[in-house]
Amino acid sequence: SQAAKMKLKHNINPILLQFINFIVLVYSLVTYIPWYILSGSKQAIAKAKQVKARPVNNKPGSAYRSVNSLHCLASVLYPGCDTLDKVFKYAKTKYKDKKLLGTREILKEEDEIQPSGKVFKKVILGKYTWLSYEDVYIKAVNFGNGLAVLGQQPKTNIAIFCETRAEWMIAAQACFMCNYQLVTLYATLGGPAIVHGLNETEVTTIITSKELMQTKLKEIVSQVPLLRHIITVDGKPTTWAEFPKGVIVHTMASVQAMGAKADTGNKQPSRPVPSDIAVIMYTSGSTGIPKGVMISHCNIIAGITGMAERIPNLGEKDVYIGYLPLAHVLELSAELVCLSHGCRIGYSSPQTLADQSSKIKKGSKGDVTTLKPTLMAAVPEIMDRIYKNVMNKVNEMTSFQRNLFILAYNYKMEQISKGYTTPLCDSLIFRKVRMLLGGKIRVLLCGGAPLSAATQRFMNICFCCPVGQGYGLTESAGAGTITEVWDYTTGRVGAPLVCCEIKLMNWEEGGYYNTDKPYPRGEILIGGQNVTVGYYKNEARTKQDFTVDENGQRWLHTGDIGEFQHDGCLKIIDRKKDLVKLQAGEYVSLGKVEAALKNLPLVDNICAYASSFHSYVIGFVVPNQKELAELARKKGFKGTWEEICNSPEMEKEVLKVLAEAAVAANLEKFEIPVKIRLSPDPWTPETGLVTDAFKLKRKELTAFYQPDIERMYGTNVK
Repeated sequence: SQAAKMKLKHNINPILLQFINFIVLVYSLVTYIPWYILSGSKQAIAKAKQVKARPVNNKPGSAYRSVNSLHCLASVLYPGCDTLDKVFKYAKTKYKDKKLLGTREILKEEDEIQPSGKVFKKVILGKYTWLSYEDVYIKAVNFGNGLAVLGQQPKTNIAIFCETRAEWMIAAQACFMCNYQLVTLYATLGGPAIVHGLNETEVTTIITSKELMQTKLKEIVSQVPLLRHIITVDGKPTTWAEFPKGVIVHTMASVQAMGAKADTGNKQPSRPVPSDIAVIMYTSGSTGIPKGVMISHCNIIAGITGMAERIPNLGEKDVYIGYLPLAHVLELSAELVCLSHGCRIGYSSPQTLADQSSKIKKGSKGDVTTLKPTLMAAVPEIMDRIYKNVMNKVNEMTSFQRNLFILAYNYKMEQISKGYTTPLCDSLIFRKVRMLLGGKIRVLLCGGAPLSAATQRFMNICFCCPVGQGYGLTESAGAGTITEVWDYTTGRVGAPLVCCEIKLMNWEEGGYYNTDKPYPRGEILIGGQNVTVGYYKNEARTKQDFTVDENGQRWLHTGDIGEFQHDGCLKIIDRKKDLVKLQAGEYVSLGKVEAALKNLPLVDNICAYASSFHSYVIGFVVPNQKELAELARKKGFKGTWEEICNSPEMEKEVLKVLAEAAVAANLEKFEIPVKIRLSPDPWTPETGLVTDAFKLKRKELTAFYQPDIERMYGTNVK
């Protein structure tokens, strides 16, 4: 079984193991009946076995809908709240003095010199200070009015290029109220991509931070001729000598002060209608230059309506930690779900998230420890990192501690697969690991890329909470599917949300048909109010990716391949763009190869590559420094980190490990990488080789490793 494959290996004396198993069996029998009566798990087990989505008719290729929205798709969160400004006004009235947005104060900043001579900035942070719903509402109204004083007109574009923070959300709410179209750009996008987005949308105003203005914007501001106003959210920066003439720098506070003074009494503000564009979201794009996705008010509201339905008992007791880029649809949707349900949102960043994070001074507290969130969103890259870090710590334990952890881990895995809980293990063994995320997490939401079964099961076991794995695209306003909290199966993304329906379309080239047995398979098409308007100033691509059927339903062609299982849950099994036909005619799914090898302790990241002019797969690997250094030591190889990575001898050693894992994962012989390049440098969004959600940018990786590709194929490839 899959659970047996994911169990950890121990080295306990067989006789002692038999005795331990007997004790566990007695404990399980004694505690089973009181647990069954008191925990309410009877209902959870029943719910997990229920059918979650059904086809709307019996024809092949019929759309699947959630059983909770079979007859009518949901599109509105609260009656009459059909635009985002109405949703916020409703929440402000209902939760008036409740805390909404929290930010930690910086007590001290200092430079720390590393042994290598590099200087790292370290911070000591204080408590969270909070703005109430009413505070945020007033700040947003004033900011919107202040932007109008600066000449911003309804239905015109305004850009935000800023880290995830309270001011981002305040600016966004101001734009939603005044019907300004908010253009979002990732803070880690490269210069040419930022210039493209700003010029394509013809913005005259950009909202940013001091740091981004003095780093990223400084280099490109002269290439944006229409720019007139730069608004910094965190105080006045110093301008520089070559600062372009005609561009004025304001602080957010000064714009809010203008808005507070402005006489808006006689002027009727231009409120949005549901079909108006709320956001033009530039996707970081794993292919080509970024595209601006036009997302309307009704698209976002439908999406967050669907998402909220999958989080049980969502409400005022919940605390969400916001640290992913708000320019990403996953984070924006998650925060809007929280804002509309009375939850608190505490802001963080990947560099200050945990006690061990890179910017937190040793001995001081990271954001999760201070905030103790109950809800958190994460991309698989971050979860994989936590998984590997904890497993490395386990390997460093004494033999007794390690075996105790492994026994508890394997015992809990068995219990979870049966739908049971393990309160004793949770409090005695996994409490310490759970504290890494503050100790209060009740739901982890995961999206942005596929999550491996091993990592998902690890999060379930060690953090004692369900992992809601979701599937959605910027083009579907982030909504598509999310697993239900009592569904502890792995490798699936759940049933369609109540706001949308999903159908599978035949893809002959890949050999996927919606008549396949036992499960229908094909390209995933998402339909519903959450399906967006299209790409900004890109009619040709819009026509290619979006269609409208005879009933007026709008469909998004995702390019992902899925299968619907017996209970109506979707499993992502392939991707059209990842499929390469080898010289001999076999099709290789690069994503499948990467998924099989990515979770090895030796691998931090991997990109498979194949050419139709050759008969084998190659790969680029970012090795785990600690694991590879240990492997080099065992093999008697001495050298610097770069020398280890550039060594043909070490490439062969790593290939052996990859080949063993590939066979264990049932990859075909032609799918196993034959040659690899070890990369001494990690792939981060700053390098331009991965997106903000840490998805591989295949085009950029191919260009970057072109000399290695030619070396590995022994020729110039096309």
